[in-house]
Amino acid sequence: MELKVFRDTISAAGRSFTVKSEIPIETEILISDYLPQVFKIVKCITKMVVLQKKLQPGRLLLEGYLRCVVYYQGEDSGGLCQTEQKIPFSKALEIPAEEYSDWSATVGGEVEYLNCRAVHQRRVEIRGAWELSAAVFTQYRKEVVCAVSEAGTAQKQSPVKGMRNISSVDKLITAESDFSFELAPEAVLDISGSVQIREQKVMRGKFVVKGEIMAQLAYRTNGDDKLLSQRVMIPFVQILDIDDLAEDCQCFCVLEPAGFTLQAAPDSGDKHRISASAMLHLRAFRDYSIDVVEECFSTQYELNTSTEPITTELLETTLNEHQTVTAQIPLPQQSVQILSCFAVPAAPEILVRDGQCGLRIRAQLSVLYKNDLDELESQDSAAEIVLPLEHITDAESVHPEIWISVDSMNCILSAEHAEVSASLHVEGFLLRCNTQPVLLDVELGEELEPDDSEIVLRACYVQAGEQVFDVARRFHVLPTKIMQANGLTEESIPTGTCLLIPCTE
Repeated sequence: MELKVFRDTISAAGRSFTVKSEIPIETEILISDYLPQVFKIVKCITKMVVLQKKLQPGRLLLEGYLRCVVYYQGEDSGGLCQTEQKIPFSKALEIPAEEYSDWSATVGGEVEYLNCRAVHQRRVEIRGAWELSAAVFTQYRKEVVCAVSEAGTAQKQSPVKGMRNISSVDKLITAESDFSFELAPEAVLDISGSVQIREQKVMRGKFVVKGEIMAQLAYRTNGDDKLLSQRVMIPFVQILDIDDLAEDCQCFCVLEPAGFTLQAAPDSGDKHRISASAMLHLRAFRDYSIDVVEECFSTQYELNTSTEPITTELLETTLNEHQTVTAQIPLPQQSVQILSCFAVPAAPEILVRDGQCGLRIRAQLSVLYKNDLDELESQDSAAEIVLPLEHITDAESVHPEIWISVDSMNCILSAEHAEVSASLHVEGFLLRCNTQPVLLDVELGEELEPDDSEIVLRACYVQAGEQVFDVARRFHVLPTKIMQANGLTEESIPTGTCLLIPCTE
């Protein structure tokens, strides 16, 4: 007797790893001759840009740089000045080695500690450490049994739904635009930005995204310490060639501003040219649903089966919203002049409180001001909010890929403090993991002993959690025979029900 086994391959979720490491910050910045000398260090901000990610057996390789921006007060009424330095890094993070067919990784972090001091009037020393955090998610292909027949077999099938990772792209793109300042700047102190995607198009083998990088310039004019703000829109169009991409794929695209460069536009009078670089993150998935065999037995043979729990991923929710975090920052004096405020978001986290999961969003808010002695100062405060994640009770069951950027800042000055608010753009998605047993292999064993010819009918009581299939497997009788003998129309039956069990032919 031959047993027919039909197989198929599904994409299953592998193990997820979260690894942390430390990147030392050790650099010196030489102040250019065209900038005022250092009178006082006001503020130092560090941000991380990851340029390349590569997964090897047992290692995640990261390359990028830390951008250290120093704000200082210049000598001889030099006002607020800015200088910066990029610290390149190459990091190999050890992770458990395992087989995978696809993978993605989200990398974040925050400053662990940072010390910035002026060695002398033309040299600034920065020492500290950046706490790096990386979450790695893998997928692998698994062959499963989707149907069995012949040899008197009965099978219990169940649907398996999941998402197959088609592509994970992290690519640095650039765009530029010409513009004119509303007022002639003496110094540009900061350029930050956010991205607004206007259009996405999925075609066979190609993904097209159009939008604008919104650059926010903070600058001061001659003889005025107060920072002015101006927004510049930088349009971009990006076309990606991706194998296996088709119209039925789900795509999630996010762009993170990585840096800006400002220079005078050639042959254009008072116009300036701003160049923006942004990290494009694209995740493409394809949904699948397939019926697989969960259990099977034979009325004629013993079966040697191999069953294993398989975890798949399903889209739980997408995020594309704006959230505001606020902090009250105490001020040492009542009569201060607010010059500017900043926000540095941290990597989001999944928290569990009172049995309910939430997405923790944090940011370090800073206010920069001038005191009564005409000295520039800064104060910081941490702020956070928690977005509730409905229907999720286990943080280990979700796979988040979320990016946060700063849209705008606001500061309200009162008698004793400054209330600083940051509007954060939260984008990304959450995949929910689902685990269920599936049959991986089945083979015929020894032939069963025939039933006693004198027994025509048997009876049994249904045990807790049993269905008709479970009773049929216990007595090696086809489930349809039991349902016919008992006049049943559904396989679910109450515990304690007495069933008549026909003999196997």
